[in-house]
Amino acid sequence: MPHSRPPSTSRLVLPALDALAGPVLLVDGGRQVAALTPALEAQLGGTVRAGTPLAEMLVPHGGAERLESLLTEGRETSARLRAGGRVHEVRVRAVALAEGAKVLGWALLVTPGDAAHDTGGGAELFHGVWTRDPELKRIFRIVEKVARTESSVLVRGESGTGKELIAHALHALSPRSKGPFRAINCAALPPNLLESELFGHVRGAFTGAVRDSPGHFRLANRGSLFLDEVAEMPLDLQSKMLRVLETRTVIPVGGREPVPVDVRIIAATHRALRREVEAGRFRADLMYRLRVVPIFLPALRERQADILPLAMRFLDELRQRGGSRRVESFSPGARRLLEGHTWPGNVRELRNVMEYAYVIGEGPVVREADLPPEFSEPRRASPPPALHAGPDASLDPQQVRAALAQAGGNRSEAARLLGISRVTLWRRLRDLGEHGGE
Repeated sequence: MPHSRPPSTSRLVLPALDALAGPVLLVDGGRQVAALTPALEAQLGGTVRAGTPLAEMLVPHGGAERLESLLTEGRETSARLRAGGRVHEVRVRAVALAEGAKVLGWALLVTPGDAAHDTGGGAELFHGVWTRDPELKRIFRIVEKVARTESSVLVRGESGTGKELIAHALHALSPRSKGPFRAINCAALPPNLLESELFGHVRGAFTGAVRDSPGHFRLANRGSLFLDEVAEMPLDLQSKMLRVLETRTVIPVGGREPVPVDVRIIAATHRALRREVEAGRFRADLMYRLRVVPIFLPALRERQADILPLAMRFLDELRQRGGSRRVESFSPGARRLLEGHTWPGNVRELRNVMEYAYVIGEGPVVREADLPPEFSEPRRASPPPALHAGPDASLDPQQVRAALAQAGGNRSEAARLLGISRVTLWRRLRDLGEHGGE
């Protein structure tokens, strides 16, 4: 039986480059196109004739000088890449291919325009929130408008979407910007402690109250108070909150005299307050006070074009904080995994995943093996649609029990499946009378 001929070294080079670095344009010493990796061909929708002068195909923003610095200094640049009768916005970084002191050519690592990691070319960095997504940029304009008013704002979005950053933006752009900004998570404290943290207490009000405490409302006087996860506030505390908003005074725990406060309220939740009202878990009158202007933040999975550029930004930040690794690109496999992930923890989760990949991996390319273990584990069957609570749904007993069953009783996993915090799940189990141990 005749043996098949082994592939030549030249036939192995492009697939190897494709697997290691993704879209790459090979340029010879005469600055002419030598070859494209399959990933770049797919990105461009076709190939480019070998021998095409690089200057005809690649036009950096900034002119010929930028092309020179790209090749001689390896300096990354944004550019227009012409191929197949179309023009593609890209970012390019050059790696010289040398034999001793002689440069034989270059490997140009090409990143699509939607994966560029600067703030130009349609991207916007808004008070710590970076995006190219048109819907999120539209929300930024709403924030700018409402910030100039005294209206109460309710920011809706899943955990990790940047609700507190938007709250900071509302404060920073407001006439109250010179005043204090205070934030408190209503889901993180038991009811008695939450009341004291909000309204303050007088000395001797309870065991351990050895001195007067002003509370967040008074500490935020003439500024803004951010109430995160406001839907988790207990009903009896909601009535006291309503009285504060109506009278603009607070009565500290253990005190008798009301104290005037001048505070703008910015609230946030991952729940639909209307459904919480319908379920009897939230006061309708308080909802109307807090939800004067609702702002809805999209989940990261709804901004897929932001995933890779955000990931690259986080990797750059890690290097700038003293890391020795410089990441240039993602392998095709890593790109597929990152873009296909549902990101239940949103941007916060992406940042943590990139820190893991930066520490675990080596070299200029993030590969599949650099990602956390859950990316390489076989995917579980997707839960039924009713299981996902999301920001627009309330939890019924069937959803909670279905999530626990699918998670094998593991509450952290069940909370992740439902898109809620573990504390919120505990509260729901308590309401259902099922708050025993794991």
